[in-house]
Amino acid sequence: MTPNDTDTARPSQPSLADRSQRIVESRDLFRGDSEILISHDGAIYRMRITRQGKLILNK
Repeated sequence: MTPNDTDTARPSQPSLADRSQRIVESRDLFRGDSEILISHDGAIYRMRITRQGKLILNK
């Protein structure tokens, strides 16, 4: 590890074989759009894909 790696180090993600949770592809949720609305427990949430390809969820 170089000194700068500690700033950007991320925990390793388990392999697909290690996961017991369902995986949903973001492209299946967004279907070509960059923003979707999610209804959860009576509230509406907005999820969007940023220009950098990150996901942002807001209430």
